[in-house]
Amino acid sequence: MLDRLKIILSPAEDLIQNEIQHPITGQKLELAYFLPLIDEQKIHAFITVPFSKNEYPFMNLLKSNPNFTKVTDPATWTDLLLRGQALIEFQDQIFSFDAMKFSYTDLSEAKLETSILGPQNSLSEDPIISLNIIRNAYVSPELVIDKMNVGNLSRTGLYIIYDQRKVNKHTLDLVMNKLASVHLDLIQSTGQLERLLNGKKYQLFPTLLITERIDRIGRALSFGKVVLVLKGSQYAIILPVTFFDFMHAVEDHYESIWMTKLLIFLRYVALFITSTLPGLYVAILSYNPEVFRLQLTFSLVASRSIVPYPSFIEVIIMLLMIEMLLESSIRIPKLIGSTSTTVGGLILGSAIQQAGLVSSVMIIVTSLVAISNFVLPIHTMSLAIRFLKYPIIVFAIFFGLAGVFLGLFVYIISLCSTRSFGEYYFRYRGDVSTKKGDIGGTGTA
Repeated sequence: MLDRLKIILSPAEDLIQNEIQHPITGQKLELAYFLPLIDEQKIHAFITVPFSKNEYPFMNLLKSNPNFTKVTDPATWTDLLLRGQALIEFQDQIFSFDAMKFSYTDLSEAKLETSILGPQNSLSEDPIISLNIIRNAYVSPELVIDKMNVGNLSRTGLYIIYDQRKVNKHTLDLVMNKLASVHLDLIQSTGQLERLLNGKKYQLFPTLLITERIDRIGRALSFGKVVLVLKGSQYAIILPVTFFDFMHAVEDHYESIWMTKLLIFLRYVALFITSTLPGLYVAILSYNPEVFRLQLTFSLVASRSIVPYPSFIEVIIMLLMIEMLLESSIRIPKLIGSTSTTVGGLILGSAIQQAGLVSSVMIIVTSLVAISNFVLPIHTMSLAIRFLKYPIIVFAIFFGLAGVFLGLFVYIISLCSTRSFGEYYFRYRGDVSTKKGDIGGTGTA
């Protein structure tokens, strides 16, 4: 049986194949099961111990115990293993034993990628539980799980997961070579591993997607992507990815097509607002007021009549205040964090406007920028966009409105020249939800 399973199933680190020989009788028992799906205590209590003690003829136990089922069709072996069954070969007969392990009670809710209609559970810091969830979410005999250790001192376990039939072999080779070239003493988190795999030190945009959601991982595997699960972290890495993958939320696959398109459009609008609005404010007020109607221009200038310094200083003051509020909301204890930062922001914003240090329009601009940044569904991309607005402000200070578009042009060139493990980063995969055989969703992970 063991030799046939090696041919039927893809090679995987989590596929356990054991041969047990009784020390007295010399009888042999062969076992096969997927480790993440199996409760090993059940294997020990119902199979290993009764066979070793030999207090009762083991064949009689297999035939009389309803927990064991005789399997006559080899074509069902794969499905039984993927459904949490252990296969037993004894005296040239095959039996299955239901030892399924349910790990869903040990999971926490997703925190970074919340969803209303989708699954609420996230991955676990225990890799075996995470592999159990992934195996149950993506039930395919083509799923391969390789294991390696990263970190010269930590020797942290890393699991490389992919669909052998759908994965790009060139991409897989690049991933394996990159992981082999990682030399660091301690690797303790997914974010640390992401920085090591990102390649370029001064990369503007994230080229790997960090996620905690099971459904996003399952969908990524179905599109031939590679998933990395690190021991001790409840986040996984998906690669390769495109820029447009970061603009899609998991909720897009559960809503109607029209609502999904509207939400995606709003995200791109929010992306434009949060990256360019401060620069546009500086450029229009200082250099190009003629782009607005005369009444609106007078209104904007009147709101700044009591502000004693140029518009770019006003913008920098407000943006730095927002950045400090965001950072403090992360560092402050959770029980008081949201309340203190909200109250602090309201009081500080109201006081600074009444003191004449910033204009009322600047308060509106700052609020729009902060809100728009939180519309982006992936945390790593929202962090990158938080930085991108500052170079545009610098361009706007020196070149006005032309500088804003010059900054956008530089970013587009950067996107077009970026690669994610051999794949074009700024390539739109399109919407495959209308193809036959695919139900709902878009063509991104």
